[in-house]
Amino acid sequence: MKNILKYTFAGLMGCAVLTSCLDDALETAPTDSMSGTTLLANANSALIPLNGLYRSMYATWSPAANKDQSFGINSYVLTADVMGEDMIMDAQGNGWFWFDCLYNVKSLYTGTAFRSYDMWNCFYTWIANANYIIAAEETMEGNTEDVNYVIGQAYAIRAYSYFMLAQNFARTYKGHESDPCCPIYTEPTVAGTQGNPRSSVQDVYNLIVSDMQTAIDKLSNAPARSSSLKTHIDLSVAYGIQARIALTMEDWNLAKTAAHNAIDASSCTVIEVGDFMGLHDVAVNNVMWGAAIQSDQVGYYASFFAHMDPAVAYAAGARKQINKDLYDNIMQPTDARKAWWDPTDKNSERGEKAGYQQVKFSFADVATWTGDYVWMRIEEMYLTAAEAECMLGEEAAAKEDLAAVMSKRVEGYTTTKTGTAMGTTSSDRTGSLREEIIDQRRIELWGEYGRIWDLRRLHQGFRRTTAQGWPEAALLANRPTNDPECYMWVLTIPQSEFDGNASLDVSVDQNPTGDYAN
Repeated sequence: MKNILKYTFAGLMGCAVLTSCLDDALETAPTDSMSGTTLLANANSALIPLNGLYRSMYATWSPAANKDQSFGINSYVLTADVMGEDMIMDAQGNGWFWFDCLYNVKSLYTGTAFRSYDMWNCFYTWIANANYIIAAEETMEGNTEDVNYVIGQAYAIRAYSYFMLAQNFARTYKGHESDPCCPIYTEPTVAGTQGNPRSSVQDVYNLIVSDMQTAIDKLSNAPARSSSLKTHIDLSVAYGIQARIALTMEDWNLAKTAAHNAIDASSCTVIEVGDFMGLHDVAVNNVMWGAAIQSDQVGYYASFFAHMDPAVAYAAGARKQINKDLYDNIMQPTDARKAWWDPTDKNSERGEKAGYQQVKFSFADVATWTGDYVWMRIEEMYLTAAEAECMLGEEAAAKEDLAAVMSKRVEGYTTTKTGTAMGTTSSDRTGSLREEIIDQRRIELWGEYGRIWDLRRLHQGFRRTTAQGWPEAALLANRPTNDPECYMWVLTIPQSEFDGNASLDVSVDQNPTGDYAN
């Protein structure tokens, strides 16, 4: 279990592998000689490693050859978006995210410069360090509420990390419960700890569900998060993560309840598009979870906006554009969100053949490379509740929650659609209410959620076309993107994990390197 061991809490405090991304969070931490036990002696001191975990969620830690496409949560969301059909990559540019877009990274699992190593090590880093915090609960000094504040967040981080591993290293939950997923670790690891075999998708989700409920129980009896700490998971964000998990598991009752709980627990409201242009300010009142990036914490080229804002070379050379079909034919002409894209932008070398340039995301100040990262907005919760209610046959409630968002997007919005039917691919239109909810989700959360994760849970394929604005080089015409049951969108496990885990055999436990099982 090499990849877990080198990122344990003790390793963090020894300032070894993750120093570059945790310097700011740990600058007031005890010296190397201080033990992890000392740091976790009480709830107040435990905030140091907890803050370090959050710092790594928006910083680059990956090896130099991969660092500019590795900047925490946003880098993985961007990866999942360019793997779908709605976010067009106009060109290869410097190569960042292009090979994710082309589904051409799975064979590179033996190295450290591509997505398999990046994601696997990131999420197991968070799990390993969350385990150290959780293990200290019984001996952690402090009043119950303060201990709950720390431990509840650690459980939520562990659940979120396993959820992301499951979404990327196995097929989607429903229908694949017995498939192999990833190894489970719930105790601190030390040098020599025996690595675990892969657990089933069902077993991993059982842990995820349990951890999230524990997180919610503890955060329900903990101090409120400071308004300046939106990076940290509070009760509303925990409910929001629970809603995401339930949506993927098709647990419609829990998805509905969790989404409404998230809305009720937050102080957030749906706001007009013009009030949060650029999506670079977590202080805006529709943001539930996100990172306030300080000027001394910017990632420069290793940052989300460097790949989105065309004022920077990376984004200018590989422009991110919206699928023309989604913009022209699905989005209503009076939709205020049309301001998030510019059909008149002529900077693409492909001219009229290109998609429409995004202006939804931009640096707050490009001169200083500053701009906050948004990880969860209240609008997502209303759309989640609407879909769950639609699936439960509660169409009046679904339309009410949908209208909570759409009334701020399209003046006088109403819908008479009904039913839950979805096309085999996203281009096969059914006219159902669920399709309408998903359409609005595609538009509202473009660039924020990860389109491929929705396609997978919907068991829906897609096709890219030049009419949508896609370049010929990225059409994937000979790949089974229309088959949601294939392994095309399941990442391979990095070779370094097999090298350090005697419980895994690469010839048996590796995911298919091709689009289908060997």
